[in-house]
Amino acid sequence: MELAVLTSLIFKLIGGLGIFLLGMKSMSDGMQAVAGSRLRGLISLATNNRLLATGVGVVVTCVVQSSSITTVMVVGFVNSGVMQLSQALGVIMGANIGTTVTGWILVLKIGKYGLPILGAAAITYLFSKGDRLRFWAMVIMGIGMIFFGLELMKDACSLIKEHPSFESWFQSFQAKDYLGVLGCALIGCLLTIMVQSSSATLGITISLASQGVISYPTAAALVLGENIGTTVTAYLASLGATTNARRAAYFHIIFNLVGVFWITAIFHWYIDLVQWVIGDDVTKVIMVDGKPTYNTTATIAATHSIFNITNTLLFLPFLPLFVKLLEKFVPAKAYKEKPHLTDLDIRILETPLLAIEQSQKEIEKMGDGCIKMMDWLKTLYSQDDRDRSLAERLHHRERVLDSVHDELSVFITSLLSGNVPHAAAEEARRQLRMADEYESVSDYLANLDKFDRKLRDAELRFTVEQRKDLLELHELLEQHLDMVNDSLKQRNTDVITKLETIGLRIRNLLKALRRKHLDDLSSGNIRPQVSVAYLAALNAYARVRDHSRNIAEAVSGEK
Repeated sequence: MELAVLTSLIFKLIGGLGIFLLGMKSMSDGMQAVAGSRLRGLISLATNNRLLATGVGVVVTCVVQSSSITTVMVVGFVNSGVMQLSQALGVIMGANIGTTVTGWILVLKIGKYGLPILGAAAITYLFSKGDRLRFWAMVIMGIGMIFFGLELMKDACSLIKEHPSFESWFQSFQAKDYLGVLGCALIGCLLTIMVQSSSATLGITISLASQGVISYPTAAALVLGENIGTTVTAYLASLGATTNARRAAYFHIIFNLVGVFWITAIFHWYIDLVQWVIGDDVTKVIMVDGKPTYNTTATIAATHSIFNITNTLLFLPFLPLFVKLLEKFVPAKAYKEKPHLTDLDIRILETPLLAIEQSQKEIEKMGDGCIKMMDWLKTLYSQDDRDRSLAERLHHRERVLDSVHDELSVFITSLLSGNVPHAAAEEARRQLRMADEYESVSDYLANLDKFDRKLRDAELRFTVEQRKDLLELHELLEQHLDMVNDSLKQRNTDVITKLETIGLRIRNLLKALRRKHLDDLSSGNIRPQVSVAYLAALNAYARVRDHSRNIAEAVSGEK
């Protein structure tokens, strides 16, 4: 008989947990899609202001519904150089507060309505045509799954209560003394590591406590341990990452370990305070649908929230000190670390809208790299004695941009293969186009230097007049590309209009220089190799202009 009960218990618990986790994922995906560009804009608000960075962490975690996703994402941003360590620490603390929202969602007394909510939202999701309505339906469908999964887990836990042998095993885990509290916290930590979701562990804890299988103090200790369990995901994400990324992951561990250490030292006073604040009697039995239930959900949610808010307030004043300590005890490597985009594939793709922001930053870096190449090329043109180290730097940058283009293509293709909102997919395709255009610009800039080098190797040079004309054209194109880069960073969709004047000047100058060169050829004073190189240079500059304009079209949203 007990084997049948155990089988039913396991099936219901696993089924409920699976539906609960799927609901969390659905709600997260829907909220990310609804939040749209506003969610992406939040990351740029994570400045060195500690309170603002913490607020960003709270809001982002409320949207993505997972502190693990937020902290892993932060590790990824620090690894790529998009976010500074001081910003990341604030966001990580905010993520710990944001994850407590799940507990308060579960406080809503709509458990028995989970299935009809799920059904109604699923019908809306399947038959609605508008994207926005579909994503809102996805959010509500996720909420329905969360409550339906929770009800299944509660039903499973009620089976434990009905069988003394099962109940006595659970009763052996009690937070009666300090060692008991630490033991329960350790179990909460291990359970969170196993299911990779503190929200899911919280759901299981609430289910056990509401059925009276475990006491409120035991549930509170489990919740504290769940905070430590979430640090493992970020730590694993930091392996092989840059020093600052590892520092961010270590801070997450320190923040939660120190917090749990001091709260367990005053554990019984703390849980008495929480009960006094909430005003609920956790030993009181209430009847829900004819079943006896303990009124513990709000108190458990408050235990989680008050702990994380208090811990954050304690850490906030000392954040600059922690930055210095982390820099001292986790020293930088002897060589210069170069963050690679490919390190971020696993970390960022869970949040498509933030992954788009990451790839956007990499494309902006490509634009800056092309401007640097243009500066170096201008210097090389002006030199009588060619600076070989500068020329090598220029060609090295071209090879780097080739690699970044390849990594971006893999990253964005992987992103598009997942479930991505329509707007994000459109932007991802534009980014693929821009990455390809920037890579082509870098190729033509490298070719321009090759033309000059080949002439020098043959002991020839462009004439003084030709060099003067090429430098004039070069200056105009650098201004053109610089304006495109600025528009990309500012998301200025009116960039085409902005470029009309300078674009016309470049076009007219190219025509004038070609005509002038043909006139000079008739004099017979220009060597054939110089003529070929000059026409090739004019053609390369024309192609730089074309690719630069293509980037502008992508920024403006043109197909």
